[in-house]
Amino acid sequence: MSIIINLDVIMAQRKMRSNELAEKIGITKANLSILKTGKAKAIRFSTLAKICEALDCQPGDLLAFEKE
Repeated sequence: MSIIINLDVIMAQRKMRSNELAEKIGITKANLSILKTGKAKAIRFSTLAKICEALDCQPGDLLAFEKE
């Protein structure tokens, strides 16, 4: 079982670059990259809320569950 991160898909739909999103939500480009690639072990709810606000989406748009 795994969690799929759709951050790059939502960013592409909103035509937002990584640099712009990182600046808007106040994290480094490196940390945003870790989130986008699914290598993050956790995400703070406050960071998730900022991402959702910046991209005008819901947490369910960014995260998906997939059975193996």
